[in-house]
Amino acid sequence: MKKLVIASSNPGKLREIAHALEPLAIEVLPQSAFNVPEAEEPHATFIENALAKARHASRRCGLPALADDSGICVDALNGEPGVHSARYAGEPVSDERNNRKLLATLAGETNRKAHYYCVIALVRHAEDPQPLIAEGEWHGEILRAPRGASGFGYDPLFLDPELGRSGAELALEEKNRVSHRGGALTRLVARLRERGVVL
Repeated sequence: MKKLVIASSNPGKLREIAHALEPLAIEVLPQSAFNVPEAEEPHATFIENALAKARHASRRCGLPALADDSGICVDALNGEPGVHSARYAGEPVSDERNNRKLLATLAGETNRKAHYYCVIALVRHAEDPQPLIAEGEWHGEILRAPRGASGFGYDPLFLDPELGRSGAELALEEKNRVSHRGGALTRLVARLRERGVVL
């Protein structure tokens, strides 16, 4: 079985990525299994951060690596928190504090439109000149109070208008069908199938 290191310690991300890659019979291993520390994410764009994380994990493990960089972009905040989504409320990282800060920042704001964005980078080795790149978006709006107990990140505040439910009210299968990460993973899996899953 092919092995692929996931450059993340986020259990929610790991669960979603492993689930999406199941049909390809790829063994998905978190970078923590190799004691790989978190990579720096100094860049202003999702794609640069995803590539930096994937190359960092691949270099440390000597295996192909996949990294996702994603976040929520709020129209009324000119796309913020964007690449700063995970650390929006500062250190230590806390979904609850991030959600509270977003609600406070949007207090009184009538434009609640937002979208999640995800870019996935997969490198076959640390210096891979042709990484596989896939992206996805999930459009919705920010609720005025959290709803639901599933998901992670900003899911309790993110309403999918078509479904009428928050990201935290969706089962994993359903979320993967409609979400930004689900869309990016679907595109990545299609590209891997085209290549015959040569990692």
